[in-house]
Amino acid sequence: MTDNRYRLFTDGDALYADMLAAIDGAGTHVLLESYIFADDEIGRRFTDALIAKARSGVLVRVHLDAAGSRFWQSRRLSRRLHNTGVQLRWFHRWDWRHPWRYNRRNHRKLLVIDGCCAYVGGFNIHRENSRAIYGEQRWRDTHVRVEGELAGVAMQLFGRFWMGHRRPAALHDAGGTDHLLSNYTLGARRQLNGSFASMLSHARHTVFITTPYFVPERRIQRQIASAAARGVDVRLLVPDKSDVPLAKWAARAAYDGLLASGIKVYEYQPRLLHAKTIVVDGAHATIGTANIDYRSFLLNYELNLFTRDPNLCSALDRQFHEDLEQSVMISAEHWSHRPWIDKLLELAGWMARRWL
Repeated sequence: MTDNRYRLFTDGDALYADMLAAIDGAGTHVLLESYIFADDEIGRRFTDALIAKARSGVLVRVHLDAAGSRFWQSRRLSRRLHNTGVQLRWFHRWDWRHPWRYNRRNHRKLLVIDGCCAYVGGFNIHRENSRAIYGEQRWRDTHVRVEGELAGVAMQLFGRFWMGHRRPAALHDAGGTDHLLSNYTLGARRQLNGSFASMLSHARHTVFITTPYFVPERRIQRQIASAAARGVDVRLLVPDKSDVPLAKWAARAAYDGLLASGIKVYEYQPRLLHAKTIVVDGAHATIGTANIDYRSFLLNYELNLFTRDPNLCSALDRQFHEDLEQSVMISAEHWSHRPWIDKLLELAGWMARRWL
């Protein structure tokens, strides 16, 4: 039996405080990946913490996506990290010799401390997640802290991605039912995508999906519709507010088919929703970086925890229902009478769905 312990975070300030405390207590290494690492109040706190550990002799490696952090980073911050012993690596900088490679992004968010604890989920490192700094309109996201054997797996996954190793395809907690999966290789991509498909195909009672960018490929659409056809209560929660408007319109282009299949669609109202979770039958869940869209399933590099831990699954189930209380349900009748300009925007979004 394995002993993986979890702590769920839905508040950015609490998460960042916990992460910074873990960095401060590191004894051997700090390994950090992020799609966005901003040069703002939050990013500078992490920069100071990382530099302090590097100066104390701890191995500190930071792997950032060149496109994701492009408009959030600064040369000054990068130089500070470089010049103080932090090993900083940029994933897929623009290279005119390999232009198509730039379209494949490292969307993973991962922090590993000494191989003993790891953090994975949707939170980037920027002020938009902090209530203390950004206010009530902070982004709504979800992250999880992992302690136990899966933290060691996370360390291996970081190392293989850092070194560019292509084998093995995937790593997981071989002694239990919980898995930490990335998609760095073709085989691993199939395994990650297949894990999503397996959750949906085995659903018997409920499927609760939370995603900020719902632009599903046809196979996922069929699997969700098939679950609803079996009598499963399928509910989809997406944001009303979005940082990528075209993705919002692309998602809405799929509403007609979803509603016709009996799927309940909700739009989260208070603020931008960035969480990426699925809970099936209250007993099987995933949390991580993958959206239900073309980029996550076919292009980006992602990292997700799949768990049957009863406490974590129950917490994610409760959070879903709390979010529904702040959401508006889309009715088929109301949706059929939406303005024609909205339909044109949906068409534009859907045509661009593979590039969002």
